[in-house]
Amino acid sequence: MILSVDRPTENQTGKTNEFTLVQAVTDGLRTMLKEDEQVLLLGEDIGKNGGVFRATEGLQKEFGEDRVIDTPLSEAGIIGTSIGMAVNGFKPVAEMQFFGFIYPAYEQIMTHVSRIRMRTMGSYTVPMVIRAPYGAGIRAPEVHSDSVEALFTHMPGIKVVCPSSAYDAKGLIIAAIEDPDPVLFLESMRIYRANREEVPEGKYIVEIGKGKRLKEGNDVSVLAWGAMVPVAMKAAEQAEKYGITCDVIDLRTLYPLDKDIIAESVQKTGRAVIVHEAHATGGVGNDIVSIINDTSFLYMKSPIERVTGFDVPVPLFALEEHYLPTPKRVFNSIEKVMHF
Repeated sequence: MILSVDRPTENQTGKTNEFTLVQAVTDGLRTMLKEDEQVLLLGEDIGKNGGVFRATEGLQKEFGEDRVIDTPLSEAGIIGTSIGMAVNGFKPVAEMQFFGFIYPAYEQIMTHVSRIRMRTMGSYTVPMVIRAPYGAGIRAPEVHSDSVEALFTHMPGIKVVCPSSAYDAKGLIIAAIEDPDPVLFLESMRIYRANREEVPEGKYIVEIGKGKRLKEGNDVSVLAWGAMVPVAMKAAEQAEKYGITCDVIDLRTLYPLDKDIIAESVQKTGRAVIVHEAHATGGVGNDIVSIINDTSFLYMKSPIERVTGFDVPVPLFALEEHYLPTPKRVFNSIEKVMHF
């Protein structure tokens, strides 16, 4: 059974467009800029140039320089400005050109973005979104390819989402903008234009905090997100050739994790393989292991396997493919838990 977690709204037309993931993000931003005058976009080169990946292309021309704002090259300034806007009634969507550029803004996010609701006892909220292209696989220079989502899932007060498909990307960016609390919205550069799918026109919501079953299986649960979802799917298809059926789960939200879909899947299969490109130590996969141990330990038929990046900085492009999890590595772990 695939969970039904998208919520249509009255603005849907019934029409669809074939979009890549990045085009779906653009469409979601356009939808919310049209609907709500309090929504603003800000970031480096997002206006006139449409952003490094063209995720905001055409939006400044359509909505004006007061709604789509080119900022100085200062991540701390972008986030600090967004906080001030958010607590004064606006809904800013701040772009970090690359996830690895977010570190100068980390103090603002940890100290203010994630804490203002608690600090003011609910008098103020911070309805802002931080968009960040992340991950390896596009042969970018050093620091551009980091996958450090766990730094932010360890920060109560901010939600973290990571879509793997165009449909989910639009529905989740709309949900993130409408959320009264801050959301970190991670976009995998590797799959920005990897494929296209039908995306409804108008407004619809994909619920934050809900995963989605992509493939039904009874032998092994394979849990992934972002760019690792197609990797997990390819490994599951390979496993089918050997009579192994995989329950493939796209978690979509990394904080809060969907504990129910994780527990439901592993209690059915008794085996789990977790796939993420971030470093193994301190990765979100460790939290998933804890959820499985807490909810499903007595159902397990084998130890849990993790297929991850290595505990080194993401290497330069000559070694990038060796760093990333591959379908072969995932398939090897599927075989390992099956033959334990």
